[in-house]
Amino acid sequence: MKLRLSTILLTIFVVLSALSCLPGRNRGGAATEPEVTVKDTVYPLGFCTDSFTVVSGTIKSGDNFTAWLTRLGASAQQAHALAGVPDSIFDVRKLRAGNAYRAYYRDSSALQYVVYSNSQVRETIFSLRDSIPVWTYERPVEVVTKTADVTINSSLWNDMIAAGATPDLIVSIADIYAWTVDFFGLQKGDRFRILYSERMCEGESIGIEKVSYAEFHRGETCLPAVYFDQGDGGNTYWNEKGESMRKAFLKAPLKFTRISSGYSLHRLHPVHGTVRAHTGVDYAAPTGTPVRSIGDGTVLSAGWGKGGAGNMVKIRHNSVYTTAYLHLSKMAVKAGQRVSQGQVIGYVGMTGTATGPHLDFRVWRNGSPINPLKLESPPSEPIRKENLPALDSVLVAMRASLVIDK
Repeated sequence: MKLRLSTILLTIFVVLSALSCLPGRNRGGAATEPEVTVKDTVYPLGFCTDSFTVVSGTIKSGDNFTAWLTRLGASAQQAHALAGVPDSIFDVRKLRAGNAYRAYYRDSSALQYVVYSNSQVRETIFSLRDSIPVWTYERPVEVVTKTADVTINSSLWNDMIAAGATPDLIVSIADIYAWTVDFFGLQKGDRFRILYSERMCEGESIGIEKVSYAEFHRGETCLPAVYFDQGDGGNTYWNEKGESMRKAFLKAPLKFTRISSGYSLHRLHPVHGTVRAHTGVDYAAPTGTPVRSIGDGTVLSAGWGKGGAGNMVKIRHNSVYTTAYLHLSKMAVKAGQRVSQGQVIGYVGMTGTATGPHLDFRVWRNGSPINPLKLESPPSEPIRKENLPALDSVLVAMRASLVIDK
């Protein structure tokens, strides 16, 4: 009898010991939940996106934060709670129409997560199921060194886009050469060679980091521009002589348009049908295109001009040069006002005698009209002499890095 009782007790002990070793059980026999990591160490967004039904869209004009979330399926209580997160995590006032979002649902109906794209890089994740309701995710960004070699066939914009350049690169080049190259008078066969670095996010460009070196070729002429920062907060682009790429005057008062009529002392007037002197350059551009002062100066007049000038702004830059901007739809300055280089002084129009919207730009030197396209402008302060050797070394290195056949 004692032997049988000992055998039974031993069997019970072995069974209980085996049960205590089974996974998912604690010492009291109750089931425990397995630990699951749901943050960036496992899934980029902090949750497994493949486990849900996803609906994509963009923020509508006039949407506010709570209306947007409730439309997606959140309760009013949930939307209100998420709207109360600190601004440092997400500022609900900065919800922008047109920005993309993705909503994730369980069983196609129960909203679980909403991912809002603040930019190409940054996303904010709103959870309607976790104890941590909101967090952010930064997509990985890498900086890639690239080269471009573009020969002008039709226009700067079309040819650079066709060569695979981004609009940001076009703007960067136009800004660097704004004082040196007339982009509205580019000729077929002109060539740009560029060494630059670009910020990339998951295979997409998110901007130009820096243009390190560029060359503009026209025939036998080569105009280099090399990046060199002296650390004084001033100019950063120089030619091979150490002269600043910035100059007293911009080459043109508009950005990205075309010359519809060049400088001519004898031009058939498009309205009157007679041959008249035309001492300016006509830039065809849509009504409302901003017009910039090509240099620092004082506004001599801003109002209705004589003859067919229409709305006109006239600026004296110094004792030698004066410029005028005709046919404006409206003006942004007043007589006597000081203006700076690149400042918007009016907008393209077709006031006065004009067959279509355009800017008639004129230049006087010592009171006599000159061809604006021939305006020579002195550069700004050159690079410091002690930096010339370093600039020369950088120039040599950049040219060697620009591995494109000439």
